[in-house]
This record gives sequence, structure tokens and C-alpha cells, in this order.
Amino acid sequence: MAFLLRQIVAGPRQKHPEAGLDLCYVTDNIIATSGPSSTFPQRAYRNPTDALVKFLDYKHDTHWAIWEFRAEGTGYPDSEVYGRIRHYPWPDHHPPPFALIPNIMASMRDWLKGPDTKVGRVVVVHCKAGKGRSGTAACSYLISEEGWTVEDALFRFTTRRMRSGFGAGVSIPSQLRWIRYVDRWTKHRKLYVERQVEVVEVHVWGLRDGVKVAIEGYIDEGRTIKNFHTFRRHERIIVDGKDPSSAISPSSNSENSLPLSDTKFKSSEPQQQDSQKGFEAGGNAVIFRPSHPIILPTNDINIDLERRNKAAYGWTMVTSVAHVWFNTFFEGDGPEKSGIAATDGVFEIDWDAMDGIKGSARKGTKALDRLAVVWRTVDGEKGRPELPQIITEPKEGEPVPETRAADWRSAQNSTLSAIGKDLGLRMASPASAVASKASSLRSSGSSPQGKEEDVLVGVKTHWPAGKDVVGHKEGPTTAAEGQQSDPVSAPDLGMTKIASPVPTMEAREEGKLSGVDLGSVVGTVKSNSDDVTDRKTGEDLETRKQHVPRAAGEGR
Repeated sequence: MAFLLRQIVAGPRQKHPEAGLDLCYVTDNIIATSGPSSTFPQRAYRNPTDALVKFLDYKHDTHWAIWEFRAEGTGYPDSEVYGRIRHYPWPDHHPPPFALIPNIMASMRDWLKGPDTKVGRVVVVHCKAGKGRSGTAACSYLISEEGWTVEDALFRFTTRRMRSGFGAGVSIPSQLRWIRYVDRWTKHRKLYVERQVEVVEVHVWGLRDGVKVAIEGYIDEGRTIKNFHTFRRHERIIVDGKDPSSAISPSSNSENSLPLSDTKFKSSEPQQQDSQKGFEAGGNAVIFRPSHPIILPTNDINIDLERRNKAAYGWTMVTSVAHVWFNTFFEGDGPEKSGIAATDGVFEIDWDAMDGIKGSARKGTKALDRLAVVWRTVDGEKGRPELPQIITEPKEGEPVPETRAADWRSAQNSTLSAIGKDLGLRMASPASAVASKASSLRSSGSSPQGKEEDVLVGVKTHWPAGKDVVGHKEGPTTAAEGQQSDPVSAPDLGMTKIASPVPTMEAREEGKLSGVDLGSVVGTVKSNSDDVTDRKTGEDLETRKQHVPRAAGEGR
């Protein structure tokens, strides 16, 4: 039974024919494996730690060591692998903080090529599935230390790690972007300069209703992703003109480029769209300008998107989830300019090129057409006085910093970290409603004085009675309506250790539904939603249409 479970979980990944474990030899001295486990029930469907150690001992004696990248915890204590393990954790489905790359590469190089290296040594890399994070590290090593091209490294990892016809080994767009960063870093003396960065504005074309736009970055040596700011409605500026492409056109040149500084815009009243023409409200060019400086502690920036539609009984339907990471040192051409990267610039990306849900290409319905992030660097005195800081790859014989490992027992509860990052029903909360209303362009009017405001006002509704958007007049922002994002001390990512608590789960995940049949709610919402997942077949849709009441004149 355990063997069958492991076969199912391994899925599209290659299994070692001799060991029967979920691992492969990327090269003769690099092994990629899924994360082993020493606890139940995980060891029933993943590589048991003792079985992996037995195989490595048999094949390589004492000449093996593990590099792990799991911010959620390894699932086993270091003692079970004789302490031969290096820790460089970062969150699943994301690229690493780039400041970790030089130390990861140097430590792997010293083990395989150092002056005391013994013949036959191997590096064992693992994350959770042994695919995205492990592939990023393995391909980066082949490029930076073995001289492989990006294409050859990615092709080798895919052919060795994945079964034929089951996709690429490294498939997440942001991780692929990081591998290309590594290639540029390698070609230009392996020089990297860490800086603090301020997000000045976020420009969006074709923004739909109910989309939350948040700015995130790494803290806690890269183990934690922190939400530095979620845009609210009073920070939204609607640009004149219904055609986003004619309204604004930012330059892709990252040097001294602030594309919308001279654009005419209005922020008083949202434009009214003609619903008879089929133009969805929210499909305009919009500028999000933070009400106070948003300063991230490193070059690594993530833009996180989530779209919600109103359901009923205090629930909302999440119909879009996407994000994108970029690094301002590389977007500012730092490697090509001998480390003197541009101090401001613009990063642009289309919706289809963004990262999907949990490392997949699936993002749900379209939330926007394109976005551009306007950024600039700031002085270290405002948060990290040691910055800017030049980071180079440690030379042979020099000590290589290692980051603090996550609690290995945390891997047993790692599924909790994924809550709130998928499609489907979610409990509503005031904070999430304010974030969603930031892009609801048809919201107007006000609540009676003294009456509690509807937390989903301004969010598009899906229900058997049809669609409606409740009016709302923008009022003063309260602490309960959103997160305040103050610049905080950042990690040094292996340079200076600081303590930073892991952010708590959103309050909406802790909410409980009482007195309502959740099954009936789910069924009704799904059968009447305009946003149907790709997995629904035409036959299913026809069956549902026959049993769903509709308001007069409502179309599909």
C-alpha cells in the first residue's frame, strides 16, 4: 500500500529504478529527490528518511551531503542524516532571495570541488517535491559552476527528473526568471549588490472588479514572505480613457523611467461603463499610488493578485490568484553595469506570463491585462544602514554562511501555508473587502450614519437573482479596513541574523459558518458563477443550466 501511495504522489516525476525512491541523478554528482520524512503519515507516501539514507550509504558511502530548501521544515531531524546537511530554506512555489544564491553555489562547489574533496562525492538537493526549488538550485549550479547554458541545464533537469510528456522540471515563470538572472550574474564576475527598494506606483491595464493588489517581499533570511502593503480604494487613480493602451504606455527601459508622471488622470469619481456594450467595469487603466512610502528590505519584490466575487451568507468566491517576482538589481542591469545598477525603473509583465496557483499555470479568470511596477532605491539610513552591500561568491577556502533551518516538525503542518492561495469559497472579512473594493470602479453612494458598512460593498455579485453592485461612498480609512505597512528592519539573508515573527493566518480562515448548509451554498454559487474552471466539461455545464433559476434577461 505504501509503495502504491508513493507511486501516486510521485506522479509525473521519475523514480529511481533500483531504489524505487522518488529521486534521480541530474548528473553523476547531483541527485534531486523529493523531501523525505520521518513522521507519519508523510513517510507512508513520501521517501522514508531511513530508506533514502540506506540507499545513499550503499551507493556513496560517506561521500554524500544534503542541501535542503524547505521553509516549511524538512520533516526529519538533522541527526537522521548524520548532520551532513546544509540549510538554505525559502517558501514553496517561489524563487529564492537572490542573496542566497552565492552561498548556495559556493557551498555546493566546495563539497564537490574543494581541496579536501574526495572522489565520488555527490550533492543531494531536495525541497518538497524535488522539482521547483531543487531544480532552480541544480540548474543554477550547472550554469554558474559547470559552464552550462540555461537551455542545456533546464533540458537536462527536465529529462532526468520528469517522465516523458509530463511537462518541464522547472516550470514556474519567476523561478525561470531567477535562473536567467543567475546566468547574467555568472557572466559578469558574480557580483551582486543588495539594496532597499521603494515601490512608487503600480500601473494596471484592463483591471477587473474585485482585484486585490498587494506588495510582498522576503524577511527572516528568506524563510518568510511578508505583505508590506495591500492597496485600498483611496490609493487608486483612474486614468482618463477607456482604452488602456492609448491612455498610458510605460517604457520598458528601466533607467530613469517614471512613465505616468505626466499622464492626465482623475481620482474623484470612477468612470461609468456602458454595460450594454459588454465592457466589464474595472477594465480601465488604473494607477495604485501608496499613501505612504512602501520600502522593501531587499531587491526582491513580489506583486500578489487575488480577485473575489461576492457570494452570500458572509462568503466570497475567489476566482483569480496570481503573483510575480522580480529583482530590481537585475531589472536595473546591475550585472552589465559592473554592479552599478539603475536607481529607478519599471518592471512590466502581461497577465499570461505571471505565476499561477501553487506553481501551476492555472490562475482562474483574468484579473487584468498587464501591469507595470515603478520602483526606486532608497538610502540605507531609512531601515538598513549597512546597505547597499556588495555580495560576492565566497572563494574556495573561505567560510560560507548558512541560514537558520526551519523547525523540521513544521513540515507536518505545511498544508496550512497554502490556505488562502487557491480558488473557491472563502469567508469574508472587512480587511479583504476593502482590498477588493480598491478596484471596484462602479462603487458610489454611502452607508447611513451609524449603520455598519457591508464588508462586500463594491464587489461584483454572483447569485441566482443575477448580478448587482451595491453602492458605496469612499470614507475615511480605519485600522480594521486594511493592513498598515511600515518599513521594517530586514533580514541580511545570511549576513546579519534578525528575529522576525511569521505572519499569522488571515482572520477569515479562522471564521466559522453556523446555521448554514455549506454544501448548498457551494452548489448554488458554482452553478451560477460566470467564472467556471477549465476542468468543467460542456456536458456538466448543460446539466447545471437546466436546473438553475435565472433572473429575466440574464445571459451566460
